[in-house]
Amino acid sequence: MKNNLAGNDRVIWMLKTRGPQPLTAIATEMKVTTEGARFQLLKLANEGLVESATESKGRGRPQQIWSLTSTGQARFPDTHAELTVKLIRTIRETLGQKALDTIIEANGQSGVDKYLQELKGIQGLENKVAQLAGIRDREGYMAEYEKDGEGYLLIENHCPICAAATECQNFCLSELNTFRTVLGENVMIKRVDHILSGSRRCAYRIQEK
Repeated sequence: MKNNLAGNDRVIWMLKTRGPQPLTAIATEMKVTTEGARFQLLKLANEGLVESATESKGRGRPQQIWSLTSTGQARFPDTHAELTVKLIRTIRETLGQKALDTIIEANGQSGVDKYLQELKGIQGLENKVAQLAGIRDREGYMAEYEKDGEGYLLIENHCPICAAATECQNFCLSELNTFRTVLGENVMIKRVDHILSGSRRCAYRIQEK
């Protein structure tokens, strides 16, 4: 988490990158008491940025789970969303879907060229995944990766082109193909979470063949 952020922004960042969290987890991450964390959360709730729900698990006391509202999600904006959607619709209506697909393909190839250059000389799948996550993070995807028993998980907690991808999901397909190209033919990549399908993030399972 970004430890140099102000208290309120740290809460928002945590809920964005980790999803809904109980009060105790938020307090622990912020290194404050539960009362201190609750005070911060109530301030954010009054601003319409977060909300809480009570969740019961087993016989224990119900937990208060906090998450971002749609207003809170909007703190992580889609880059030039309105203009992008307008341009996509104009291209489709005036030049046709084939022309739009050609533009998306050319944009994807530009991404491939850039990523291959930045991954040049890097050996080992984990090092490549880490570098790719770093690139995507700088591009605004709030990206990170995890290693587990099945391989690696490339996680993107935010989509800065969500409006464009909603209007034309070929952008998502192009990104998946880009990852497959830059990580090499000996690597299997599968999207396991997708923001456009209702998930809070996009995530890709990456494994050696």
